Amino acid sequence: MFPWLEIAGWTGSILVVLSLTQARVLRFRWLNLIGSLVATAYNAIVGIWPFAAMNAAISLINIYWLWRLNRERHDAAVYEVIEVAPDDAYLLHVLRTHAADIASVAPGFVPLPGPGEERSAFLVQRGDETVGVVEVRDAGDGTGVVDLDWVTKRFRDFTPGEFVYRRSGIFAAKGFRRVLVPQAGPGELAYLRKVGFRPEGSDGGAWVRDVVVEGGR
Repeated sequence: MFPWLEIAGWTGSILVVLSLTQARVLRFRWLNLIGSLVATAYNAIVGIWPFAAMNAAISLINIYWLWRLNRERHDAAVYEVIEVAPDDAYLLHVLRTHAADIASVAPGFVPLPGPGEERSAFLVQRGDETVGVVEVRDAGDGTGVVDLDWVTKRFRDFTPGEFVYRRSGIFAAKGFRRVLVPQAGPGELAYLRKVGFRPEGSDGGAWVRDVVVEGGR
């Protein structure tokens, strides 16, 4: 057997195993697809047809799910935004369950509002699964400050928080004229631009989105 062929066979197997360690749905599907395609080619070349057929079937399944996931990632019919009270029992359960991950995204976030603090909380649902939480604090003067915009690891490649910002009426009903992200990291910039935010100043630290009543982005 040619050395390069054996290397290809091992590479396919490693990619399939590596895919099973991924928490993110999209990353899992891509790695599994590449690994199964390589394994299909390897097994076909060496004539192990049952394994070639199995990996070909796995490749087709991965292609279907990648197509479906990418088609649905910006589909408002797939995701639902539900407003809940900041002290809602289920919301607090979600925040406690994912406390370590949330702390890595928003280190200063406190689950319960302080005395006199007005905060709005939104759950992003995909069917019966909670895939994200957005919490916005009323800073006065028509400004809402995003204290938390968090997505579960499984759906972090899909940015479902965008559906909260798309529904401009949610913020307008609370008297907000703009929504502010006080500090944006490098990994958030593309997402913020996509949902209509712009840099507030020349330093690029804070990002702001004007609230447009129905018909805005």
